[in-house]
Amino acid sequence: MEEWNKRTKAVHSGTRRSQYNEVSEAIFLTQGFVYDSAEQAEARFLQSGPDEFIYARYGNPTVRMFEERIAALEGAEDAFATASGMAAVNGALTSLLKAGDHVVSARALFGSCLYILEEILGRYGVEVTFVDGTDLDQWKAAIRPDTKAVFFESVSNPTLEVIDIRAVANLAHAVGATVIVDNVFATPVFSGAIELGVDVVVYSATKHIDGQGRALGGVILGTKDFIRKTVEPYLKHTGGALSPFSAWLMLKGLETMDLRVRAQAATAQKLAEALAADGRLTSVLYPGLPGHPQHGLTQSQMGAGGTVLSFDVGSKDAAFKFLNALQIAVISNNLGDAKSIATHPATTTHQRLSDDQKVTLGITSGLIRFSVGLEDADDLLADLKGALDAAN
Repeated sequence: MEEWNKRTKAVHSGTRRSQYNEVSEAIFLTQGFVYDSAEQAEARFLQSGPDEFIYARYGNPTVRMFEERIAALEGAEDAFATASGMAAVNGALTSLLKAGDHVVSARALFGSCLYILEEILGRYGVEVTFVDGTDLDQWKAAIRPDTKAVFFESVSNPTLEVIDIRAVANLAHAVGATVIVDNVFATPVFSGAIELGVDVVVYSATKHIDGQGRALGGVILGTKDFIRKTVEPYLKHTGGALSPFSAWLMLKGLETMDLRVRAQAATAQKLAEALAADGRLTSVLYPGLPGHPQHGLTQSQMGAGGTVLSFDVGSKDAAFKFLNALQIAVISNNLGDAKSIATHPATTTHQRLSDDQKVTLGITSGLIRFSVGLEDADDLLADLKGALDAAN
């Protein structure tokens, strides 16, 4: 299995078959498990084997299949699946940190990630220093001998800044800090995070892994020691477990993820190139464009620009006119879906940020984040052009 390519691992890794030898993975929709004897129950609570389960909050055969499959795909030793992407971010950080610890984080983050770092961790005595994630000098200045962890999005939401993973990981490891990366925009298809030095990778499985707008889910990946000795005790007692049915949906999503994501990225590249040539836009942000500040880094780290682009139509009024004129793309706040989705971050996903924070992060009133779906590229381009006509 270790020699298989990613697409094969995404279809077959971690498969467990019951006595019926089903082709499609079974859904073990149960919250508990029966023991043959009191002695067996005692033994299992003391030490569970690889195919021994206690309670769905602790683990489940369907969930375990998903964990093993995504771990094989990512090149991680182990994984713990969670109820949502934010449960994964919170679990990875909170299970590791305690009062008095120091964290360095890129400031360009999803709104809920900022809330965890600024509000929740700060409330419990964790010191957090924010830096411009693309500026290695700021990382060097902020990382201290007592820094416990660094955290960043490998590609930031929604301004699509790309962080030099290897360089930041080297700085963090020099002081013994744990490197935690939210890798959603890179996707497991284009990810090489662990090879580049990341210790812990976090995904919202709600995005490209499910990829069809059906269920919430998340996953934390890392070493077996970190997952089983740090993450598992925290999550199994605080209750952030993934449901078996959602795990089954994620397994089905993994089977087609490579095909979907590569098609979406190819369309995103075509749309970005066309929009970059349209003089009506203030800016077009896409790591696959040669003019992107981290284009070279993107090509070496990911090999493609990803499935999301952002562009500025000039103002909130123009942005709303643009969104309301779309005929194919839908207005929503998810991404990585089979359907193209347009989002106005300033009034939705990043609405809670102050005006100064939005300015610092480049989240302008005219910025639109566009997650590219599986529709025909020419149809999507025509839809975008028509919406631009309406906005202007």
